[in-house]
Amino acid sequence: MESRIQHLFLILALLGLTSIGSGTYAQDDGTSDDDELEQIITPDIERRTIKEDDLDSENFEAGIFYGLLSIEDFGTNPVIGITFAYHITEDFFVEAAYGVSETEKTSYEILSGGVELLTDDERDLSYYNLSLGYNFLHGQVFFSDKLTFNNHFYIIAGAGNTDFAAKDYFTINLGAGLRFYATDWMALDISMRGHTFEHELFGESKNVTNLESRLGLSLFF
Repeated sequence: MESRIQHLFLILALLGLTSIGSGTYAQDDGTSDDDELEQIITPDIERRTIKEDDLDSENFEAGIFYGLLSIEDFGTNPVIGITFAYHITEDFFVEAAYGVSETEKTSYEILSGGVELLTDDERDLSYYNLSLGYNFLHGQVFFSDKLTFNNHFYIIAGAGNTDFAAKDYFTINLGAGLRFYATDWMALDISMRGHTFEHELFGESKNVTNLESRLGLSLFF
């Protein structure tokens, strides 16, 4: 009787080991829970290639301008010129400018009749200068719902030379202006400048300031 009971327990034990082994084998042979979870939550997304725009880095500026130059004692005359600037930062820039104009006769020459204080060649005026500018009050101007221009004000000061009446005069220039950006490479400039120097055309030393109003067009590159 006792031997039969022992045989029965051995049979049960073997059956239990067999069932455990077969369950472990089935789990190792099949897919794991992590693999099944990954298949469920991994979306099938088609990747797109995105092209990024290049950042604008135009620091150089070349321009032309036309305006009126009020030359003290010699009337108000047209002036044309060119500018070249380098923008050091968003706020500071340096500018080189060259302008030419032709003066009229003075009121004394007109009233006196035949008196000529200057020859025709001496009436030509030209100037050049190098200036430091500062941009401020950056903003936008809205002309309509779809037409908007970036803009800013600026002040500028520098020194240079004025060639007038066959002589050269050291000149200080001060000015201010408003610049509109039509695009990131083109701007419209409206400004006023004052050119101050000392001359002795009428026999005694005299400080004069020639006021200039100008409209300019600039290209950035």
